[in-house]
Amino acid sequence: MSINTVDMDALKTRHKAMWMSGDYAKFATYLFEGAMDFLHLCHIPAGAKVLDVGCGAGQTAIPLARKGIHVTGIDIASNLIAEARKRAIAENLPIQFDEGDAEQLPYEDASFDIVFSLIGAMFAPQPQKVAAEFARVCRPNGRIIMGNWTPSGFVGQMFKTMSAHVPPPTGIPSPTLWGDEETVAGRLSPYVTDLHMTRRFYHFKYPFSVAEVVEFFREFYGPTNRAFSTLDAHKQAALRADLEQLWSQHNLAKDGTVLLKAEYLEVQAIL
Repeated sequence: MSINTVDMDALKTRHKAMWMSGDYAKFATYLFEGAMDFLHLCHIPAGAKVLDVGCGAGQTAIPLARKGIHVTGIDIASNLIAEARKRAIAENLPIQFDEGDAEQLPYEDASFDIVFSLIGAMFAPQPQKVAAEFARVCRPNGRIIMGNWTPSGFVGQMFKTMSAHVPPPTGIPSPTLWGDEETVAGRLSPYVTDLHMTRRFYHFKYPFSVAEVVEFFREFYGPTNRAFSTLDAHKQAALRADLEQLWSQHNLAKDGTVLLKAEYLEVQAIL
């Protein structure tokens, strides 16, 4: 099932509003260590021209720029782009941050050495367009690098739990299919000459209880914030209970805090 252009326009308006809700800059505070681990795996050299798609408030663009990498960041959420610009200015880092759509990147062909996205572009509703745009703006022999939640991993299960309470729009593939090797190969193979995928774990560490983590997500993480906002008080309580149960089942900590491993797929492709 597909949706028409009018519905897609409406969907993208809701999608933008979702990512502008909450406070992703604050939410990402506890994801910093995992992001740095991922950047280490990427082996991006100083001087490389990198496009960070779904850059948020600069969580990965700023650390890359500190290493002498020429970074352009793009995100659909205008408030996050504004925050990213403030952070770059505060550190005197020459990063270009643009508001824009991963499915229609506002850059010339072959503009970048590396097109990069950590838990960002996977949420765009038309993945074939994302793949085509990534390949278009990346130079020949350049690299596409992604980190995407898997369907079977913790975050995939969290989205599944939320979808049971707030069904996703029809006709749109699950974002976590970007974490499925066969699906990713089908999307990128028309454009790349080499493709490697590795399942890895992103460590979630929160110095507070499961109930407080769920509330933290509800307040600051766009998808969870919007899911709760669509429900009445009784249904919110049911969603909260299911999320607390899921977090408790996966929690490895025994001291009242939260520690768990969230599986993601590392994608490294060469054009």
